[in-house]
Amino acid sequence: MPTLSVRNIVKAYPNGEGGVTRILDGVSFEVKDGEFLSVLGPSGCGKTTLLKIIAGLLEPDEGEVAIDGVPVGPGHNRVGFIFQQESLFPWRTVRQNIEYGLEIAGSNLSERRKLSDEIIKIVGIEGLEDNLPHEISGGQARRTEMARSLIIKPDILVADEALSNLDLQTRNYLQAEFLRITEETGSTVLFVSHNVDESVFMSDRILVMSNIPSRIITSYDIDLPRPRNRTSHESLEYRAKILEVLEVEQEKAMSRKATQKPPAAT
Repeated sequence: MPTLSVRNIVKAYPNGEGGVTRILDGVSFEVKDGEFLSVLGPSGCGKTTLLKIIAGLLEPDEGEVAIDGVPVGPGHNRVGFIFQQESLFPWRTVRQNIEYGLEIAGSNLSERRKLSDEIIKIVGIEGLEDNLPHEISGGQARRTEMARSLIIKPDILVADEALSNLDLQTRNYLQAEFLRITEETGSTVLFVSHNVDESVFMSDRILVMSNIPSRIITSYDIDLPRPRNRTSHESLEYRAKILEVLEVEQEKAMSRKATQKPPAAT
């Protein structure tokens, strides 16, 4: 049984002209236990909206999300979310940020400390426990956000451009670290990215979404051994195929923007 099933998800937003614009148009796919699945698509096609629906932060207009065969709705707690923008509380230390979800859930101090010690070691930020967010680097902040999401032991980890806004060297390093951490924790990952090279390097499978009204138009199984060579002939072949599809969809998106007001999608 798939860990995650997304079934015929539809979502529309008001378009400012008295009507609505359909963003997600019957999106369906499945994610297997332990799989690292990436989702690519043109800007504004609703990737973030899709993740928020899966995480229970938004309600779809139609369709259903199920985890281990059980439908889930708004407010469920079976998904850990790493947001695109840094979301650490600036007044809480690294450890306090990591333990926040456990604290809200009512875990006692000794249990929180035991679990945070374990995840801090796994993500490799020992010695930073008492630092505030402004006292650590961007890469260390991303590790802290990963730890905060993983400490609650979610069924699914969803990441929205989790490694964006980092310099190239740090981003490349953290791609490998992200894989190490999620493999060590046995996580099932749904990863949204605009970076094709990143997706080919990290993913077991890649889904490509169309321009709005958005749907899944193609899927690629990345049948390459790890650790992967970013510049191998095989990696570049995958990259070329995916870019070709994305370029067509991006042209459609740009053409639409030239003739209509932009929809309220993320």
